[in-house]
Amino acid sequence: MNPKVQRKIEHLENIERFPAEELFEFIQLNKEDELLDLGAGTGYISFAFAKYVKNVVAFDYDEDILQYLEMKAKEKGITNIEITAANFKEMPLENERFEKAVASISLHEVQPLSIVLDEIHRVLKDKGIFLCIELEKSEVPTVPTGPRVSSNEMKEEIVKAGFSVIDTFHSPTQVANQPVYIIIAQKNK
Repeated sequence: MNPKVQRKIEHLENIERFPAEELFEFIQLNKEDELLDLGAGTGYISFAFAKYVKNVVAFDYDEDILQYLEMKAKEKGITNIEITAANFKEMPLENERFEKAVASISLHEVQPLSIVLDEIHRVLKDKGIFLCIELEKSEVPTVPTGPRVSSNEMKEEIVKAGFSVIDTFHSPTQVANQPVYIIIAQKNK
């Protein structure tokens, strides 16, 4: 394996993460659901959710990372994870395919945000649920943190994309010593 890819995998596998199991209290899963894991990375969301749904599409722009995820799925005997590598702004996925979509700490990287939210709206079925987990933007940044989107900005963009915001939570769990928010939204018809 390419040493650069290996270092990225090691970094992704060792960073502090929002525990995927904690997300179960925010989203009701059904054995017939198809779930989109947007920004899947090494698959920590995909693996946690796969046992509760019919199919998970692990979506990421990084083909090397997705190959690693696919290898891990085979090692674990998980057969209901499908990998798709592409740009977030032009998802090669069918309209209204998914009942649920999860984006965990990945949307802050995409500009303009409206394009990817429009794509999530397009691939979700009517009344589909979108779970957005992101790092809160600090009003007074003490340490450079890279791009961030505040929970208020994210809610505004989600509503503009055709969703209703059901709820917003500011989790006591932090990722890399940064506050995390969770937005639960539902696709409007």
